[in-house]
Amino acid sequence: MTKIIKNKLTKGEVAAMERVLFNGQIVVVDHIPDVYKALSYLNRQAILGIDTETRPSFRAGKSYDISLLQISSEDTCFLFRLNKIGMPKVLVEFLKNDILKIGLSLKDDFMMFHRLKDGMDVESGNYIDLQHYVRNFGIQDLSLQKIYANLFGQKISKSQRLTNWNAEELSESQMLYAATDAWACLKIYKLLSELEKTGDYELVVVPEEVKEEKQDQ
Repeated sequence: MTKIIKNKLTKGEVAAMERVLFNGQIVVVDHIPDVYKALSYLNRQAILGIDTETRPSFRAGKSYDISLLQISSEDTCFLFRLNKIGMPKVLVEFLKNDILKIGLSLKDDFMMFHRLKDGMDVESGNYIDLQHYVRNFGIQDLSLQKIYANLFGQKISKSQRLTNWNAEELSESQMLYAATDAWACLKIYKLLSELEKTGDYELVVVPEEVKEEKQDQ
């Protein structure tokens, strides 16, 4: 069946969709020995989804370093608590290796890694940024939530985005949110790469007047 893709969705369309959550295994990595165990698994994967979370700042001029690095396969997501373990050399080397890693707005993540450790060039690894990749299909939306909704008809909740990622213990809601984002990047890429091979999709360009009308409702 031909996959229908829209060039753009409205907020209303996304809001009406059923919420999706990662339903695989979530592993919190907050001790150095656990880093090696996690990488033993991740190094056996061909493609992974990746994302980061940073404690939000509500004061002008105040910002924080990356709190969390999420790396997910189809069924297992590892949450590396960088605020607790720092940036071990083995983790830096993993981010620079040849395993394909899928993320969104990766330039922002790379900038934060540079800030965390001066000269950390993890961007030399093998990455695909979905914000660039989706343009090949005529998709104009650049947020993970709208891209996922467009392709799968489900919405990713963003309710945990501005919570404290440096908390002593992450809540279940935080862990699910973080894992879902990394996993969603992987799912999006796998579907689009298959559609790219088969060409079995159709782009529907929504007229500007229709988009404006929906947004005003």
